[in-house]
Amino acid sequence: MLIARSVHPLPGEAERKERLLALVDGFSSRRVLVVGDLIADEFIYGEVARVSREAPVLILKYDATEMVGGGAANAANNVAALGGRARLAGLVGADAEGRRLLASFHRGVDRGPIVRARGYRTPVKTRILAGGVHAARQQVVRIDRETGWPVDEAVSAALGKKIEPALEECDAVLLSDYGSGLVTPALAGTIRRVLSRRTRRRPVPMLLDSRYRLLDYRGLAACTPNQSEVEQVLGIRIGDDAAALERAGRLLLRRTGMQSVLVTRGSRGMALFQPKQPTVHVPIFGSDEVTDVTGAGDTVIATFGLALAAGASFYEATRLANYAGGLVVMKRGTATVSPQELADAVASDHDTPEAR
Repeated sequence: MLIARSVHPLPGEAERKERLLALVDGFSSRRVLVVGDLIADEFIYGEVARVSREAPVLILKYDATEMVGGGAANAANNVAALGGRARLAGLVGADAEGRRLLASFHRGVDRGPIVRARGYRTPVKTRILAGGVHAARQQVVRIDRETGWPVDEAVSAALGKKIEPALEECDAVLLSDYGSGLVTPALAGTIRRVLSRRTRRRPVPMLLDSRYRLLDYRGLAACTPNQSEVEQVLGIRIGDDAAALERAGRLLLRRTGMQSVLVTRGSRGMALFQPKQPTVHVPIFGSDEVTDVTGAGDTVIATFGLALAAGASFYEATRLANYAGGLVVMKRGTATVSPQELADAVASDHDTPEAR
């Protein structure tokens, strides 16, 4: 499952703007299957009215409630928002939250492989945001209503059978593992075996976003952990230490057998590791004054995977994912990026004096 090498593999070389824009244009013909944990992200907005006399806490005047997809649902929404054809496989409960979550999806998301299970409670993350009339709203508290994770292995196996037909036409597969037990190395293995039986010239890359079990997966096209997740799974501290980052990235490559490891580093940008190639460090796009990082990792893997499906090299996919990540963190809540926004970012970055 080899991905083409970049024509510009080294940092500091100027990639052609036309090439990246052509890849963005190619998103519309690509089909991406997203498999993973579906989470309902609920946002409750209010204005600060006064301080309570009962306790030293704020009293908020209720304004509105919004629910959007988180986890794998957010990754699928991002694929669709970027113009790709997203198909989503996962599990929701037969409850009100599950119905609201299903109704919230982007119109370009095919929900056919989603299973609605009785006795399963849809996980909800409720964020309460407060602010004045002329002030930006800030998150005050988050309330997590978790389900009975981890789910039984039989549920994961059943999902594997359900998604087999969806693999026939996909150009990339994204695995979004938030720790429910639904996405497992065994499920990844099943998907790889099904894909290996397909007769097609272009490979189908499998990408992984795993919060807790990164080291349990082997031989995929890419994984996209953030730096704190890398520190946690390897038991090390990276911070601003470039040497520690290099050792960590190379260790992840060896232990997982991935074709690439993309480490997202917040305001520090990204680092792309590939076997037998120099590490590529990409600075953050846009301002480092981040508005909201909620769901940014989902945007990154969605853009990265969609770019690979369109024929990008790992380096080119990294550049596009970096643009998308830089755009989405400037938006409030669980957000997405449009093809026009991404194309404008590519154009503006290459039209600066430094890019000439």
